[in-house]
Amino acid sequence: MHKRGNLEYLYDMENALNSISDYVKKSSYKKFIKDKKSQDAVIYNIGILGEAVKNISNDLRKAEPDVAWKNIAGMRDKIIHFYFGVNIDIVWDVAKKKAPPDFRNAAPNYLQMIL
Repeated sequence: MHKRGNLEYLYDMENALNSISDYVKKSSYKKFIKDKKSQDAVIYNIGILGEAVKNISNDLRKAEPDVAWKNIAGMRDKIIHFYFGVNIDIVWDVAKKKAPPDFRNAAPNYLQMIL
């Protein structure tokens, strides 16, 4: 099996963020809290995002100190280990406001460092 590296994990992050964005871009908070399928899809992709972040090299994390690496990984841990207490308000806030800019603002730098 091929060992995965930063590039693969960055693509995973990008795909998860694109999926999250697709699930919430035409939704309002009011619709989202009533739509269990969208909640599950966003939560799943936040989990993927966090797992990918955990596998990014320390060198890459240090090169981009403005990205909330620990917060992203921590969100994954909360979703997986405390699934029974996931706060949908926080999930909505992350999906609409926090996750996409964190990655997209730094993505060109990440890819330039790796390629």
